[in-house]
Amino acid sequence: MYKKLFLTLILFSQFILSQANSLINDKDSLSFNHAIDSDFETNLDSLINLWYVKNAIKTDYNSFENDSVFAIPEFHDSVYIERLQNIPSIIDLSYNKIVRNYIHVYTKQRRESVGTMIGMADYYFPKIEEIFESYGIPTELKYLAIIESALNPRAVSRVGATGMWQFMYGTARMYDLTVNSFVDERRDPIKSAHAAALFMKDLYSMFNDWTLVIAAYNCGPGNVNKAIRRSGGKRDFWQIYYRLPRETRGYVPAYIAATYTFNYYKEHGITPRFPKIPIATDTIMISDNLHLKQVSEVLDIPLKALRDLNPQYKQDIIPAKGGHYPLTIPMDYVGKFIDQQNSIFAYKDSIFFNADNTIKNPQRSYYVPQAPTNRDKLIYTVKSGDNLGFISEWYHVRTSDIRYWNNIRGNMIRVGQKLNIYVPKGSAGKYADINKLSFEEKQRRIGKTSTRSEEIVTQATDKNYVYYKVRYGDTLWEIAKKYSGVTENDIMKLNNITNGKSLKAGQQIKIKPKG
Repeated sequence: MYKKLFLTLILFSQFILSQANSLINDKDSLSFNHAIDSDFETNLDSLINLWYVKNAIKTDYNSFENDSVFAIPEFHDSVYIERLQNIPSIIDLSYNKIVRNYIHVYTKQRRESVGTMIGMADYYFPKIEEIFESYGIPTELKYLAIIESALNPRAVSRVGATGMWQFMYGTARMYDLTVNSFVDERRDPIKSAHAAALFMKDLYSMFNDWTLVIAAYNCGPGNVNKAIRRSGGKRDFWQIYYRLPRETRGYVPAYIAATYTFNYYKEHGITPRFPKIPIATDTIMISDNLHLKQVSEVLDIPLKALRDLNPQYKQDIIPAKGGHYPLTIPMDYVGKFIDQQNSIFAYKDSIFFNADNTIKNPQRSYYVPQAPTNRDKLIYTVKSGDNLGFISEWYHVRTSDIRYWNNIRGNMIRVGQKLNIYVPKGSAGKYADINKLSFEEKQRRIGKTSTRSEEIVTQATDKNYVYYKVRYGDTLWEIAKKYSGVTENDIMKLNNITNGKSLKAGQQIKIKPKG
């Protein structure tokens, strides 16, 4: 009798736990759906307004399925599981309720938009696959561009992440992408794909697990490392799931769902919308200033078409004087461009350029960050002993956001510097007094000790080296990126470190910057 009662209690407790997890999963689903509804939908709207896409929709509309008379199929879990297992991928494609919810997002709620993305993939994916293959990156990671930007090279998130791979300004500069008033290479599909591959390769060297790479691409390696530590060293995504930021919990399932959808869209009755982008294009290197209108009007190529093929040029100007910049045009026009090159550069040149061929009325040549929407602005004055890590914790924002908002490269800030901080709308009062609190008071407010940690201490007796004090959550990869020309291997050799995962908070390491 007691055994039966005990067994009943166990089964009941398991049922309650499963229901609780179900509710949490639903909450996670709703949370990520909200993120999709903001950035994802905005990116889709912008994608559909591209010249090539709009023209494809106008001309091919009658060939699309009509969902009002078409029964949208839905399958049993066992079918989804079997299909995912049949996709050739070295990345774990687990199936659960959260993944199923995102499959329904793509195959039911946004099926028409998915048809547009599948059509765009026909143009972009071969280029991305070739680049990823050259870096030894699994080509199936191309589906991250679906989650990041809906394959929209002009995508801009609510916090300023830009391009198909959604790079923030600081990360873009870290991977040698040019960002200024005329050029934003985050919007260049080719150069940004190279940067994304390098970023993923760096992340894999840290985690040795592609699913964790996907998570870190979304929330940063520091947050993944914290989740691993808080989970007792577990390194499986699903085991550290609840230690990750809420949006990242939905990010990996959404990736799995996108991978499924792009492999089985036909089974769901989704018809691709192929934009009339010329698949055959070529790149011509330009070594003098050129306006896209000059190319458009001389060669009779629609200006909007040129903009779609060259989204990195923010003002239609290729500022190539003294350098080299690419111009992508349809293959059919390459011969015409070469034959008429002198005429193209001379055409209406006085309208766009001065007599010495400099750009007329140039804007400021440095990057001006955009203020995020739906946030209140606060000003924080940097005090002695502060660093970006501390400030981000006090205001509950990311260090990458602070860098973007204040046009900061690296982590160097100076005493007295005023930083723009944007907090959620309506919460300014909660943070208004932080600027007046002592360091100890600010640390106590977030439940931490008042221990200060100077980020960099230069050794007085040897000016060729600097010493870095390791902070909690630091990795060799993150530290190396702070110094020009320094790699993880350089730091390991100089400090006799054999295991990059053995760093401890408070440890001092020697670094020799090369730049």
